[in-house]
Amino acid sequence: MAKGKKMAMPGNMNNMMKQMQKMQKDMAKMQDEVENKTFEASVGGGAVLVKVNGKKELLEVKLDESVVDTDDIEMLQDLIIAAVNQANKTADETVNKEMSKVTGGMNIPGLL
Repeated sequence: MAKGKKMAMPGNMNNMMKQMQKMQKDMAKMQDEVENKTFEASVGGGAVLVKVNGKKELLEVKLDESVVDTDDIEMLQDLIIAAVNQANKTADETVNKEMSKVTGGMNIPGLL
C-alpha cells in the first residue's frame, strides 16, 4: 500500500463498526445505571429485608424483632441468606433484561 493512503472499509464493515461502537457505549451507560440501582428482597413475611446495589454489595439489613430468637439463630441466618440471594437474583435479572435491550436480544458470549 502506498504511503499516506488509507485502505477504505467496505460500506457494510464501516456500518458494522459504528453499530458495535454504539453498542459498547450503550452497554457502558446501562452498566453504570444498573450499578447505581438498589434492589431489595423481603423474606419470612417481611421479617428480614435486605438491600443490595447493582454491584451485588449488601447495603442494608433490617430485621423484625420477632425473628431475633437467641435459641434459633440458625433460622435467622437462613432468612438473611435467602433474602440476600433473592436480592442478588433480582439484580441479575435486571442486568440481563437491560443488556438484552442494548444487544437487541442477541446472546453475545462473554458479556455477562
